[in-house]
Amino acid sequence: MAESIAADLRKRILRSEADDVPLPRQDDLAAQYGVSGPSLREALRILEAEGLITVRRGKFGGAYVHKPSWSSAAYAFALSLQGQGVTVADLAATILILEPMCAAACAARADRAETIVPALERSLAETEAHIGDGARYSAAARTFHDILVAGLDNQTMQLLVRSMVAIWSIQEQIWAESANAASQYPGVDSQRESFRTHAALVRLITDGDVDGVTALATAHLRATQEIVLERYGKEVVDASSLVAVQAFKSL
Repeated sequence: MAESIAADLRKRILRSEADDVPLPRQDDLAAQYGVSGPSLREALRILEAEGLITVRRGKFGGAYVHKPSWSSAAYAFALSLQGQGVTVADLAATILILEPMCAAACAARADRAETIVPALERSLAETEAHIGDGARYSAAARTFHDILVAGLDNQTMQLLVRSMVAIWSIQEQIWAESANAASQYPGVDSQRESFRTHAALVRLITDGDVDGVTALATAHLRATQEIVLERYGKEVVDASSLVAVQAFKSL
């Protein structure tokens, strides 16, 4: 009975446009489904375990809806990667295929001058402002790459690539915080070189140079990955540490 109720509520949640809104009161839901309180509460526990609702206590308590997002997909996928023992190097090889494809898609868009290019230029300005501050520069530089991924028109592919890139970004963030604490983060010269490459990518996208942006994006990504892979390449993808979980929650 609880599984049947959970299935119906799950369908209603996924079809709804609303997010972070309360479900009807438990007494009302029990009456609607013609079941006892324990059966309904078990159904709600199933949905809460899936992350589709949060049961809040107190005066303004109740079950609140949480529609799945790309960030929840990224976290679930990262847990699967960690559970399967997938290494950071294996993840990096996948990103090396997918992200240059996104850059090429941005260059091929007819509306790139009105959509992608302005967003990339704003990201460039923010990245330049953080040169010299290791961890903040890394975060700003990753935002640049996130914008490239958003340039995909196919929503299924965008969700897949965005999730994968987010998982990689969090592995990179974990490395950056560790390296910065140990005074091992790449110096200002390396950051400036990365920034110049980002600026060149924007110029190629602006010009619609699909082949040029694919080649440069691949070379740039391979170079930046090497820094992380040198230290963490053989490590298993981290989705469960406190730092990783906090990073996924902040997406």
